[in-house]
Amino acid sequence: MNSTIINIKTDVKVKKEAQKIVAELGLSLNETINGFLKQLIRNKAIMFSLNEDTPSDYLLSSIKISRDERKTGSFYYFKNNQSAINFLDNK
Repeated sequence: MNSTIINIKTDVKVKKEAQKIVAELGLSLNETINGFLKQLIRNKAIMFSLNEDTPSDYLLSSIKISRDERKTGSFYYFKNNQSAINFLDNK
């Protein structure tokens, strides 16, 4: 197999954390990056979120609605799965 070297710059902490995680999965960082590149070629898409630390507007809105429903008591509570199924069947 012909191979080439790709040099990238990343934070030392990011590299160490990534190496630890992939090692737990039985992989090396090299194998993981090669897998990512092959997936990129195959799917012609990048499969990761760029803002995972920032909740989306939809999530923030859903949390607000849930809190409001909790405060007003306008939500449904079921003691078991069957009571939830019965509720849905009657809707």
